[in-house]
Amino acid sequence: MRCPVCGNETVDKGNSFRPFCSERCKLIDLDNWLQGRYLISTLIEDHDDAEEAAEAAEAVKSDAVE
Repeated sequence: MRCPVCGNETVDKGNSFRPFCSERCKLIDLDNWLQGRYLISTLIEDHDDAEEAAEAAEAVKSDAVE
């Protein structure tokens, strides 16, 4: 298996940073996530979930007003 950051070969046995080859690559990957450098390529839409979320938000708002 290759490290997703640097492309070096990784060792399975005894590698606490797997799938990365080192702590450095693990931290680089974390920074990429935190800085928003990774993007989901397609928009995920599930209208049923969106409707349920909107209904739940309305229920919370109405409970807070009472």
